[in-house]
Amino acid sequence: MRAHTLTGLLAFSLLVGSSTVAWSDDKEGHIADLVKDAKVTAEQAIKTAMDKVPGTVVEAELEKKHGKTVWEVEILGADGKVTEVHIDAANGTVIDTEVKKEKHEDKKKK
Repeated sequence: MRAHTLTGLLAFSLLVGSSTVAWSDDKEGHIADLVKDAKVTAEQAIKTAMDKVPGTVVEAELEKKHGKTVWEVEILGADGKVTEVHIDAANGTVIDTEVKKEKHEDKKKK
């Protein structure tokens, strides 16, 4: 379990490190507002998500959904499917989970 958390934190660190330029170009302060609203840390959100869905954390991202600031944590399960776990960034509760559809599945439906 600890290895999964460390992997998740590494993925998050890479995400934050690679997004620094985008953050600095954010003229309206959107990112700063998200961070200000978040009372739950990335580490806490990742732990909560992994308690809900076992697997390996692929990505953790802070974003606005339906008027709320949420952590979206993507977890790769043993079945090979990626599940998004949405965590309320204000109080740390799980809002919902969603299994991501593979791109080729979407093309079959069209």
